Amino acid sequence: MTAFAVRPVTDDERRSTFDLLGRSLHSTRVSDEKWSRYGDSWPAAHKFAAFEGDTPIGIASSFDTDLTVPGGRTLTAAAVDGVGVRADRTRRGVLTELMRVQLADVAARGLPLAILHASEPTIYGRFGYGSAALGKTIRVTRPAARLHERVPLDGNVRMLTPAEAVKEIPELYQRIARRPGMISRPPVWWPMMHDRLAGPDGDHVVAVHSGPDGDDGFVVYDTVTRRSLDTPDEGAVLNVRDLHAGHPVALAGLWRFLLSVDLVSAVHARHRPVDEPLSPMLTDHRHAATLAVEDDLWLRPVDVPAVLAARTYRAGEPVVLAVTDRLLPANTGHYEIGPDGARRTGAAADLTLDVDTLGMLYLGEWSATALVQAGRVEVVDPAAVARADELFTTTTAPWCGSYF
Repeated sequence: MTAFAVRPVTDDERRSTFDLLGRSLHSTRVSDEKWSRYGDSWPAAHKFAAFEGDTPIGIASSFDTDLTVPGGRTLTAAAVDGVGVRADRTRRGVLTELMRVQLADVAARGLPLAILHASEPTIYGRFGYGSAALGKTIRVTRPAARLHERVPLDGNVRMLTPAEAVKEIPELYQRIARRPGMISRPPVWWPMMHDRLAGPDGDHVVAVHSGPDGDDGFVVYDTVTRRSLDTPDEGAVLNVRDLHAGHPVALAGLWRFLLSVDLVSAVHARHRPVDEPLSPMLTDHRHAATLAVEDDLWLRPVDVPAVLAARTYRAGEPVVLAVTDRLLPANTGHYEIGPDGARRTGAAADLTLDVDTLGMLYLGEWSATALVQAGRVEVVDPAAVARADELFTTTTAPWCGSYF
C-alpha cells in the first residue's frame, strides 16, 4: 500500500498539480507561455491532492457554480473539474481517499450537491454520483440539409471579432442559461475559452443571434478540413463547440446560419440536448443523423433534504422514497415527495434507492419506471412507480451544455 497524505493544495502547488492532472489524462505538459494564459482557471481553492512527501500523485479539484433545477431555482454546486491519479499510483486507494475528502469538504461548506463530467463512467457511481443528463452528437450533411419554410424567422446573425466575443459572450450566456442542468460560468471557467477565441492559436469563430429584444443566442465553432489528395474539393466540417439560445426562434436562427455557410460538407455538434428539435426543422430529417447519445452531467446529492426541497414536482399523489447514502450517512432516511415539495418523514417507504440513483432521477432525465426496470430502484408499493413518474417528469430534458 502506498503511503500518502491528502491535503489542500497551496498556491505554490498549482502548477505541479495542473501538470499532474494533464499527465493523468494523457495530455501534453503545459508550457510556461500557456500556463501564463491558463493559470487563472486553476486556483488553489477547493483543490485537494494526495502527496508522497512533497510530490503530488493524485488530484481532486472543483469550483463553485450555480445549477438550475426543475422549476427554475438554482442551487450552489461543486463542479468537479479535475480528478486524476498518476499512472504508477492507481488502484491503491488514492482516488477513494481524494473523493472522500472532497465530498466531506463540500458538505462542510454547506453546498447541497456536486456535479461532474465523467471521463470514465464506471468510476463515480460508487461515490454517489448518478448520470443525471444526456447529450447527443449530431452530424448534419451539407448542402442537402435545409430548414423548411415554416421554421420561424425573426432576427439576424452577426459575426463577432475575437475581442468582441471575449467581452460579450459571458454576459449573454449568463442571461439565457435557464434550462435544468445548466450551470453558471464563473470567472475561472472562461480563460481557456477566451484563449481559443482570442489567444495566439485561437481558431474559434463566434456568431450571435439578435431578435426584437436584443441578443438572444450565440454559437461558437471551429472548422475541420476534410480535403485530401483524393478529395481536394471536399468541404470543411463546422464543429460546433458551444451553442445556446434563449428561445426557439433564436435556436432556429443559429442553425439557419450554420447551414448557410459556404464550402461546408457537414455540421458536427457534440453533447446537444436530446430534445433539441433540429430534425423536424429540416425539409428532410434524414440529413440530421444522431451519431451517439452519451452521459452529459453526473449529479451527487450532498444535502438530500435541501436538494429535494429545491425543485418543483408535477401534480400527483405523494410517494415516499427511502434513500441510502453510505458515504454521507446523514442523508439516509425516508422522504415524502409531493406536488407541494419534499420533506423527511417517518412513513413507510414506497420505493428504495441509493443516493446515486436519486441523482439520476432528480433532473428528470430518467423515469422511475426505467430505473426500476434497470434494477436500480426496489419497489415496495407497485402503484408508487407511476406516481413517481408523474411527480419527477419534466417537460424539458435536462442538459448542461458547459464542459468543465
